[in-house]
Amino acid sequence: MAQSATEALFDVTKRYVEKHKMIHDSLPASEDLADMQSECVQETADDQVLWSPVQRQRVASFDNVEKGIELEIHDDIKAFYGSQYSADIPVMWRGGSATLLQVWNDDDFVRLQENILGHLVTQRRLKLKPTVFIATTNKDMEVISICNLTGNVIWETLGSKERQVLAVDLVTFLEELEPEV
Repeated sequence: MAQSATEALFDVTKRYVEKHKMIHDSLPASEDLADMQSECVQETADDQVLWSPVQRQRVASFDNVEKGIELEIHDDIKAFYGSQYSADIPVMWRGGSATLLQVWNDDDFVRLQENILGHLVTQRRLKLKPTVFIATTNKDMEVISICNLTGNVIWETLGSKERQVLAVDLVTFLEELEPEV
């Protein structure tokens, strides 16, 4: 059992890479990320990159977002996006598919912060409790997020009050995921 959100994330990522190696006898590959530099890139071949996650030395700062929205970001959100570089991770959770969003490089982290800030501003305008998305689902307007107030992992429909608690916290949620290759 993981002790922190960071350890739980590292565990999911490690299980994904191991499962990919077992099934495909190689590291995970991506054509979409072939033209983007990252510490994750282990090899380039056939218009794709083979990658492996890389842990950051220090958790990345969310100071810009916090100052921009005048809101402290929940520590689990900071750990989720700020502790490693990785490609997105496809997962299964209780029979449903999702893709854990990850940060590929520093430019990607800047874009992520801009998207989070825009998301939080929209929620404030709509008078919704602040959440930060951590995964996409197979439905365009439905995402998995962390509630910035409680730390609960929720399923939400963007722009609405429609929300369902999936797990009490990020560690619990991540421990229940099964990487999908």
